[in-house]
Amino acid sequence: MGDVRAFYGRWATIYDLLATLPGVRSWRRAAAAELSLSRGATVVEMGCGTGANLPHLRSAVGSEGRVLGLDVTRKMLNRARGRGDADLLWGDATRPPLSGSTEGLLGCFVVGMFADPRSVVDEWCTLVEPGHRVALLHFSRSQRAWARPIDACYRAFVWASSTDKRQTDVADSHERRVEDAYRRLADRTVDYRERRLAGGYLRLASGRVE
Repeated sequence: MGDVRAFYGRWATIYDLLATLPGVRSWRRAAAAELSLSRGATVVEMGCGTGANLPHLRSAVGSEGRVLGLDVTRKMLNRARGRGDADLLWGDATRPPLSGSTEGLLGCFVVGMFADPRSVVDEWCTLVEPGHRVALLHFSRSQRAWARPIDACYRAFVWASSTDKRQTDVADSHERRVEDAYRRLADRTVDYRERRLAGGYLRLASGRVE
């Protein structure tokens, strides 16, 4: 995780600007809504970054609810302070330092970084109370025919946002990890639903834990 901390710590300010662009905000609102949260619920975001999702989660659970944001990069958490009236935790999303259960869990733009995303999704599902949802939002290669000519741009974007540029197949490895995470969420939950946003380049999915 040292490479992740260094990379995102260095780019925290620019990341924050991109994370709060109007178009990106609409995706984040959709991700928060996918959890079907009730007022007064407790919700956690894994890899909360600079906190762009936290206000949307707060709106969903109301002032009586609890919002938790966890991230491995302290500079990201510093920028998240004050957003969504959230409790912020420094820690590794693969081994979240949480006690008790939650009524919703969100992971945005994070599962592609894990070496074993299937086990991470398994761990996340154990933290959520039965009857409540886990949601994922992540970039993925578009399956639409018109997107093929710009696939090279997508691959360049994935390479630029990677913390390990020594790999020769960064985009393909990223795609496999994302696919593994979504398949595991589908296997691990019921009432799984998935849709594409942003011209097919974003996958938004959620499932209900039994």
